[in-house]
Amino acid sequence: MFFMEFVGNMLQLLATLFVIVIGLIVMAAVVMYVIDRSQTQDAVRRNYPVIGRFRKLFSELGEFFRQYFFAMDREEMPFNRAQRDWVSRAGQGKGNTIAFGSTRNLNFSGTPIFVNAAFPPLDDEKTKTRPLQIGPYCEHPYDAPSFFNISGMSYGALSRPAIRALSRGAGNAGIWLNTGEGGLSSYHLEGGCDIVFQIGTAKYGVRDKDGNLDDAALKRAAAHPEVKMFELKMAQGAKPGKGGILPGAKVSSEIAEIRGIHEGQDSISPNRHPDIATVEQLHDMLNHIRDVTGKPVGFKTVMGDFDALGQFLDLCVERGVEAAPDFITLDGRDGGTGAAPMPLMDIVGLPLREALPKVSDMIYARGLRGRIRLIASGKLITPSDVAWALAAGADFIACGRGFMFALGCIQALKCNKNTCPTGVTTHDKRLQTGLVPEAKSVKVANYANNLIKEVEMIAHSVGVIEPREIGRRHVRIVKSAGVSIPLNELAPRPDVQSLTK
Repeated sequence: MFFMEFVGNMLQLLATLFVIVIGLIVMAAVVMYVIDRSQTQDAVRRNYPVIGRFRKLFSELGEFFRQYFFAMDREEMPFNRAQRDWVSRAGQGKGNTIAFGSTRNLNFSGTPIFVNAAFPPLDDEKTKTRPLQIGPYCEHPYDAPSFFNISGMSYGALSRPAIRALSRGAGNAGIWLNTGEGGLSSYHLEGGCDIVFQIGTAKYGVRDKDGNLDDAALKRAAAHPEVKMFELKMAQGAKPGKGGILPGAKVSSEIAEIRGIHEGQDSISPNRHPDIATVEQLHDMLNHIRDVTGKPVGFKTVMGDFDALGQFLDLCVERGVEAAPDFITLDGRDGGTGAAPMPLMDIVGLPLREALPKVSDMIYARGLRGRIRLIASGKLITPSDVAWALAAGADFIACGRGFMFALGCIQALKCNKNTCPTGVTTHDKRLQTGLVPEAKSVKVANYANNLIKEVEMIAHSVGVIEPREIGRRHVRIVKSAGVSIPLNELAPRPDVQSLTK
């Protein structure tokens, strides 16, 4: 009897709660109806009160639903599931073999196809990457051990645990880590990896109080044995021709000290270096940095004005090969680790596929090919991408987003909102706890090592014993109707000029 009474009371309580909940829902709907009908900013909500609110919800959730339920393996942008899965497996050290044939559409125009050799080297003739020297005329040349490295991503744009994981992973893999334009932090150094110090337009980390280049700060940066090279950033693929604003809310005491700016104040990066307005001034600045630091110096740019690059290279020949930059980093329009306005991200600057062979040929034609090392950057995250870049003329590849995937990035597209769910690009302490540097550094190293190993496998298949020996003759590019032509016919090497005019 008592049990039946208890059950009856519980049912009555639940019924009462149900009525209350329904009442609250109805009241909320009435309030939203009034708000939606009275507001003037959203026509859909005004015409379809309450129901119209679902449009925004579904739009925001759509990118996640597409990623997991609707998009095919090769459909998504900027990186599809096949690419992300390859990086994930490589980072975990798992086998990257597949079964039952490729899901890649090999008839798509622009697809590179590598030409296997009739008589490739035997398995005991190992294909192995050799170190390549950068800056032979410097006081401290750099014998770079790897062709695959980490491109510029600043501390501030990336979280503290992300930088720590990249540093440790790079140290374990024997590759370099570019600081990005945010300056050199202790977190970059803790893994003992080789460092490329990038100097952006605001000259963070090597600036005086007025924002000018400070030679004393340059010398302090160069004094770190881990710092092997300096890269002057002229432009980046995400936003060529535009600087940025670091909001004061993000300028903590630590960031302020690293970058050489005032705590709590907005910091503006100019759209270009104010003290570099001609090719002569660019040449002078590069040589000044090299004279002060004694280390290799180059610059990073996005290709747009071929005439300006031609004038610069002609000046290098005129002034002598010793004074030429030690490297040029060529970023493609398809670079994208920096948050940027959509027009710049979408349509400004040439993509790497078009620019890289042309720039390589411009250096080659002036007899500077062995003097100026060419670093390619921009959406090169898989072995086939990297092997193509080597064939097209790159000496090194710098990758950003591939290593972000290795850190755990899920392409949530929240990099600029401080809400990155995996802790890679957020400064929210709660979200950062998901990224454990000790664990992720292993994946960073695994990703680099496995990519290098598979590029060496491609090189072995086409018949060479060093990845940089992959040439344009080893690649065919698919054109219309699925027919391919050799890359060396599509982009033939020019005749070589004399080193002196």
